Amino acid sequence: MQNHFELFQLPVRFAVDSAALEAAYREIQARVHPDKFVNASDAEQRVAMQWATRANEAYQTLKQPHKRAAYLCELHGVPLEIESNTSMPIDFLMQQMAWREALEEARAARDGETLDALEAQLRQARRARLAEIETQLDAGDFRAAATGVRALMFLDKFGEEIGDAFESLDN
Repeated sequence: MQNHFELFQLPVRFAVDSAALEAAYREIQARVHPDKFVNASDAEQRVAMQWATRANEAYQTLKQPHKRAAYLCELHGVPLEIESNTSMPIDFLMQQMAWREALEEARAARDGETLDALEAQLRQARRARLAEIETQLDAGDFRAAATGVRALMFLDKFGEEIGDAFESLDN
């Protein structure tokens, strides 16, 4: 079975040409869309639906950088082990603790400026982490990249918490 990159005829690497991905996805969807198989046999309809579902899944995976990085790690035999491996470098954990403390203080004080600053710091940290993951993947260091992807998941979760804090300011 072909991998997601092969499905869209893209090179197996972190950097993806978004326009090429989009065009390949639309081309596959045009060929296998269930509406084109209305008068086909049940078996042909089932196969078309399977291809459409697979194309959707592959597209969603490759479109999002953290999902693409995780997929590349797993493709190279390095699962993320999200449930069992929660170890992170101490400096990362210390940063998380400081951010969470600042978030709680900003939430309690209903301080939108501090939330804006935290969000900006988070965006910068996320960009830096993605660049680091790309370098690791390009170098074939899939174990380090997997740790980076797990860290990125922490950052994404923290971003959701910041979003929740902004919402609570509006209420």
